[in-house]
Amino acid sequence: MKRRQFLSSLSGAASVAALGTPAAMAAAAARPVYKDPAAPVPARVKDLLGRMTLEEKVAQMLCIWQEKGIIQDANGEFSAAKAAKAYPNGLGMLARPSDRQGGAEAGGAGDSGARANRNAQETATYTNAAQKWAVEQTRLGIPLFMHEESLHGYVAKDATSFPQAIALASTFDPPLVRKVFSVAAREMRARGANLALAPVVDVAREPRWGRIEETFGEDPHVCAEMGKAAVLGFQGEERKLAKDKVFTTLKHMTGHGQPESGTNIGPAEVTERTLREEFFPPFECIIKETNAAAVMPSYNEIGGLPSHANHWLLHKVLREEWGFKGLTVSDYFGVKELITRHRLADMPKDAATRAVKAGVDIETPDAFGYQLLPQLVKEKKVSVAEIDTVVSRILEWKFLSGLFEQPYVDAAIADSLTATPEAVALAREAAARAVVLLKNDKGLLPLDGKKVGKVLLLGTHAKDTPIGGYSDVPRHVVSVYEGLQAESQRQGFQLEYREGVRITEERIWGKDEIIFTPPQTNAKLIAEAVAAARNADTIIMVLGDNEQTSREAWADNHLGDRQTLDMLGQQNELAKAIFDLGKPTVVFLLNGRPLSVNLLAERADALVEGWYLGQETGHAAADVLFGRANPGGKMPVSVARHVGQLPIFYNHKPSARRGYIDGSTKPLYPFGYGLSYTSFAFSEPRLAQATIAANGSTKVSVDVTNTGKRAGDEVVQLYIRDDISSATRPVLELKGFQRITLQPGEKRTVTFNIKPADLQFYNADMKRVVEPGNFTISVGPDSATLKSAKLLVS
Repeated sequence: MKRRQFLSSLSGAASVAALGTPAAMAAAAARPVYKDPAAPVPARVKDLLGRMTLEEKVAQMLCIWQEKGIIQDANGEFSAAKAAKAYPNGLGMLARPSDRQGGAEAGGAGDSGARANRNAQETATYTNAAQKWAVEQTRLGIPLFMHEESLHGYVAKDATSFPQAIALASTFDPPLVRKVFSVAAREMRARGANLALAPVVDVAREPRWGRIEETFGEDPHVCAEMGKAAVLGFQGEERKLAKDKVFTTLKHMTGHGQPESGTNIGPAEVTERTLREEFFPPFECIIKETNAAAVMPSYNEIGGLPSHANHWLLHKVLREEWGFKGLTVSDYFGVKELITRHRLADMPKDAATRAVKAGVDIETPDAFGYQLLPQLVKEKKVSVAEIDTVVSRILEWKFLSGLFEQPYVDAAIADSLTATPEAVALAREAAARAVVLLKNDKGLLPLDGKKVGKVLLLGTHAKDTPIGGYSDVPRHVVSVYEGLQAESQRQGFQLEYREGVRITEERIWGKDEIIFTPPQTNAKLIAEAVAAARNADTIIMVLGDNEQTSREAWADNHLGDRQTLDMLGQQNELAKAIFDLGKPTVVFLLNGRPLSVNLLAERADALVEGWYLGQETGHAAADVLFGRANPGGKMPVSVARHVGQLPIFYNHKPSARRGYIDGSTKPLYPFGYGLSYTSFAFSEPRLAQATIAANGSTKVSVDVTNTGKRAGDEVVQLYIRDDISSATRPVLELKGFQRITLQPGEKRTVTFNIKPADLQFYNADMKRVVEPGNFTISVGPDSATLKSAKLLVS
């Protein structure tokens, strides 16, 4: 036996022996139940709750973010002395430990880039200091929840940046999404964070809304499947948290994705039926099929009630109907906005009362109304029982987190667990799989480096790469220029670059003011681009959006929604001038919202939707443009030709889309659409049983054949329509999808199960039923190219 093992065994034996001493047995007996990791969680919760004062209970419902200066020293480091003074009864949650909020320069959502946020070691050191105070220096030693944003990767300095959420949705690949958020969880937990304010599972039916990029698109089933994959990646399958996992927060419940006038937090004037059939399903599915820890109410109102004050939503539906056992965490300033925006209350006490009674457990980002809860209890406006119910939930999840036993992380290794080679490789893979090929009718793509001749790359964002909202600064972002430069060296073609057109003078997401580039500046850039293009053989234009032209509008002076879906600035002017030259031209879009790219769709030789592809943008672009990766992504939203078509979502009712006298009601690109460098053929769908009972199930199978000369991916999509029903039903509903890879000439049979849940709907009494009758079962590569069979429910 080695010396270290021998000494370790001696130590272990001594510990066992010591347990048998009277003193040790007395100490163990005196140890509170809540500090015994072997005790059942309910017993630990009961024991700890019984020891807490009212003020200590309320402290667990509080969070701190903008006011972090009161718990930090002059250098912005955590101060136990200041924390003890500011929070003598402890504290429940600390927001965004990676940012510099509370210091001389603010960080976080309003980060102007003036000061870099904490790196991995600095963040881990900060969280360890905060947990040391909470666990070792407060009366009861209750650890802190530490939340961070992680929309498409951990939002922190140096962390891996993956494609934006809407791009991840385009992969139609839940296993990939699970891997992505497993990496995000590992990077978060390495720095001491334990709760992600993600994923966003809003169904997005309004492309003018700047937050559409944060979503998984317009379809409830896609949002549910991608959201479930994200939760499993972040949190795992067990309620008890593993050491490399973090708890998740489903947001924003609900209706957030179809705001009035397309402006953020606008009322969602939708019916209960629309809520239950379109907006609720992702939340309900994930809550019932995972152990998601938290839900965040949305800012908007529904039927006159803001979500933060909607008892029916947060209690009747969420807890009583769906059986949710987790926490509800307010959106930032959601309680305060009951006063400042919704005018539902005029005093913090009233707002706090409304929120608590509606079912909001924790107020973020700072204590605006909830610090008044002890006073509200004394005034008998809130009961101790109501507080106890909430705090019991909070304590339960803190015990499940394992933080009572191990509140600290190893700061020395946090950086080594960040942006590892494997994580960067996954980011590249995810980016390539997210790309959607919209047009390639002339076969220009993939490019052949031996035949492209002199290549001209255009667009300001071909060099200055946007990666989307809720991002920090990765270690390195590969631009399209960098990716193509490496490709040119590899294949031996000449590459030149011109800026061509600029959209804004900056692209800092957190800055309030947007300075659009003057037309006269762009006129000069366009002229320079056209002159260079005359001498080029192949042209690649990078156009679209950036973090200022499509973003969350979180304040009246920080806007991000749009009244047009056209490309902003002089981008179309550049495109037209280049198209007029008649040179082979590819347009690669980097954008956050689906754009009305009518000119590009008509005149580009090839059109690629990239969305925001994260830190590996340039590598993925080169992989796709030169054929190492065959695009297989699909559109998770319908693309409008013009804002006058809105709403344009595919799963509309039969009476919608009658027609216009001055244009089409059909989208520019339908939901689920995406091309490939190869071609696929679908057989007619076959039902295992063409007649089933209302409680029965069947299967539908379809043969898919790669009829081209390249290996490629196809996303096989299953849609169902209830032909005749007692309440109107959508013309199509996606009920299943599978992304498959086929070699040239390969045929594969894809089978979907059709269950009662796929056929049911809410009847006139708002009860879920499967009604007898005919159903159209359709399978195809997108929502507009389908083959069908008839299913009879007897």
